[in-house]
Amino acid sequence: MFRALASATPLQRALGLTFLISLATVGTAMGLERWGGLVPCALCLAERWPWRLAAVIALMGILTPPRRAGLMGWVVVLILLAGVALSVVHVGVEWRLWPSPAPECQAPQFHAGTIAQRLASLPAKPSRACEDATYLIPGLPISMAMMNLLDSLAVAVGLAWFLIRQRGHRA
Repeated sequence: MFRALASATPLQRALGLTFLISLATVGTAMGLERWGGLVPCALCLAERWPWRLAAVIALMGILTPPRRAGLMGWVVVLILLAGVALSVVHVGVEWRLWPSPAPECQAPQFHAGTIAQRLASLPAKPSRACEDATYLIPGLPISMAMMNLLDSLAVAVGLAWFLIRQRGHRA
């Protein structure tokens, strides 16, 4: 394994680091949900998908020939920028700048019917309101959605900077 790591190109190492960060981000969110007792909202769940896709594409980039790995790196950057956009939407909802676009975040609408019919129309798993921010560090006003925004932006910018530098070194 160490021999393979030593023979890896800088691009493969950068994609490997992106892969590990992606897994750690999704794993942390799932761990906080499972063992920390946090209930994610619909937007929180949507914000995990760019990280999952980034992990898969980064892994594909590691395993492809180096000339194609650069393209995979740029695809990962675009995916993470989409994650930034999702996080901006979520942070805006938390700050009450706009309503959530996710229908799961809206309060249930009850119409005429029996109590049994009303109960049957409720979701099987309770969800969290998207505008209710989750703060992990007491005294630090940075929600998990904001942390995801900063994480996505940092990895996207870092990988893009690396890819631009790599292109300059090849020219």
